[in-house]
Amino acid sequence: MKRRFIRCGIATAVACAAGLVLTSWAAAQNGAPASAVSTPRTADGKPDLSGMWGGGGGGGDADKDDGGNITSNVASRRCAPTQVKCDEHTNQSYDGEFTARMSPSRPLYKPEYWDHVQYLDLNTNKEDPIFVCQPYGVPRVGPPARIIQTTNDVVFLYAQGGAGTQPTDFRVIPTDGRKHDPVRARDVSYYGHSVGRWEGDTLVVDSVGFNDITWLDKGGYFHSDKMRVLERFRREGNVLHYQVTVEDPEVLLEPWAMTERQLRLNTNPKAYIAEGSPCRDYDSTNMVTKIRH
Repeated sequence: MKRRFIRCGIATAVACAAGLVLTSWAAAQNGAPASAVSTPRTADGKPDLSGMWGGGGGGGDADKDDGGNITSNVASRRCAPTQVKCDEHTNQSYDGEFTARMSPSRPLYKPEYWDHVQYLDLNTNKEDPIFVCQPYGVPRVGPPARIIQTTNDVVFLYAQGGAGTQPTDFRVIPTDGRKHDPVRARDVSYYGHSVGRWEGDTLVVDSVGFNDITWLDKGGYFHSDKMRVLERFRREGNVLHYQVTVEDPEVLLEPWAMTERQLRLNTNPKAYIAEGSPCRDYDSTNMVTKIRH
């Protein structure tokens, strides 16, 4: 027993050593981690959030074979809710509400709203506002594809969402520490009334004044017009940390902290944000499928 234990221990040590060698080799091939790059700063000392982030912007070059033929699959159309097996999923499932969720953490609703969330979730194809050409809204739209930062504000540019209904929208947010405008804060809109402030090296975007049309995320996660959204942006080298907290005491038991997302800087000089496709409103009245998109 002792010798078998020793042999296992040696084998484990060899495997660990091999793993370290392979990890070191991979790191050498890929260069330094994005977080190891120094964080650029603006003239006023703030981290510079400007740039194209994540996969929101196209690289500008199509994949070609040795003969010059384009081999990349360009997403020029989208799958409709009634279109079974439009694209392949794992585990023999075509349930987009299950396979396309971005955040493992889920909002916790007051008990009197559980049945309503269940209803919206089961009837996504008819109830999801993105299928009737409504914007994604905040926070469902996610992080911007591109950020342009000036001394007194930031501009967020968004790429079209995966379902094809989100336009290439934008937000212009002051970052001079001002408070919410008392009039605009009482208005209602898809992206709310947003103001920004710096907390150390983190930009905090505070948004109020939402309508209750949009969802927080897939799965019927609705919100009220009393919602408040806090977005936090922190750059670490060529990595952007994006974290969101949603406060909605009208329907939620507690604030919902979305799982943090990390986006790499897209350094391709040909990267761009493609023009969005026109929205196509589905005939939800005659839609009978329950395969959620």
